[in-house]
Amino acid sequence: MTDAAPPSPDATWQLDSASGPCLLSAGELKGLKLLGRGKVRDLYQVDDERLLVVSTDRLSAFDVIMKNGVPGKGKILNQLTVFWLRHLERELGLKHHLITADVEQMPAEVRAYAGMLSGRSMLVRKLEMLPVEVIVRGYITGSGWVDYGRTGAVCGHVLPAGLQQCEKLPAPIFTPSTKAALGEHDENIDRARVAETIGAPRAEELEAAALKVYACAAALAAERGVLVADTKMEFGVDASGAMVLGDEALTPDCSRYWPKAGYETGRDQDSFDKQYVRNWLKGISFDKKTPMALPDDVIANTLAKYTEIFKILTGADPVL
Repeated sequence: MTDAAPPSPDATWQLDSASGPCLLSAGELKGLKLLGRGKVRDLYQVDDERLLVVSTDRLSAFDVIMKNGVPGKGKILNQLTVFWLRHLERELGLKHHLITADVEQMPAEVRAYAGMLSGRSMLVRKLEMLPVEVIVRGYITGSGWVDYGRTGAVCGHVLPAGLQQCEKLPAPIFTPSTKAALGEHDENIDRARVAETIGAPRAEELEAAALKVYACAAALAAERGVLVADTKMEFGVDASGAMVLGDEALTPDCSRYWPKAGYETGRDQDSFDKQYVRNWLKGISFDKKTPMALPDDVIANTLAKYTEIFKILTGADPVL
């Protein structure tokens, strides 16, 4: 890791003796208005049209933020999001919210914190975010597998009988969910509920865009020996009324990445994502409510998985 001492008295850091400095919060950045903190990202207002997104090293699982984070994880998430946004723009002409990820190209009040923000921040256009979590599934796993076992359907999609756990679906499906408040759990919903929430035309546009994003990402990943089981994304509307991809994109925090080698149905898969942490927590009967400190080996293994998928997908090392 290249980060050493805390770069500013306004920043909040946790030092992890095993792994190095871990950014849990960017704190109050003078000259910028803190709008809120998500599970991983801190959001600041730069001006009326632009926001600053800071990816911290916080780790959440089952919608619970753990007491310790993963050093460098925020940089990996941020840089992988930038990679995917640019790829989707090139391949699909997809509009996204990114203005720049280069701190030196950001306003002076942001550059003042360059030592902390470099590699883990994005200057983005302000959007009116749609109140829907957009999920596309190519394989039956996670909460989709649970729903399928109970009803034979996922978010209104009636699926063939007899599917095995982690089996590839006949075609990718759009399986949205609600956006739960911090600490609460998202709820799977169907397309009719999305149409009721944002209107039928926008709902159709949203589904079409999400499926295109998944197909584009799955194609690149497949070339590199990786299966994209599912992915979650968020869209917003810009000042012109156009729908725009926002937030993070196709990171191991919001996607399930499985190695092609060794893939087989009927069981949980090896993964390059947060599923490793979820599985560990299941193994200790985690109550899915109480924040806890994860052991050093779980933190180290999580960082190794995030670093590995970054290298596989981008062909480069993350700048840590």
